[in-house]
Amino acid sequence: MDTTIRNLDAQAYRRFKARAALEGKTMGAALSDAMNAWLALPDPATKTRSLRDITPTAFPKGNERLSERVDDIVYGR
Repeated sequence: MDTTIRNLDAQAYRRFKARAALEGKTMGAALSDAMNAWLALPDPATKTRSLRDITPTAFPKGNERLSERVDDIVYGR
């Protein structure tokens, strides 16, 4: 496939082109390799959930000292 790509970082392009040449690859082959490697990374849309994603919610009234009560039961305070 032939295509034109605009707005590339000039320095990154020169480094990429030089590295492709050093490895004996065409720009097309090197770019295809780079795109396939990037596409093999996990999709950010299917990110696994984390505990950081949970929104804290308040306990109902009357539970303000709940952790102290738990400590009393567990540790016999």
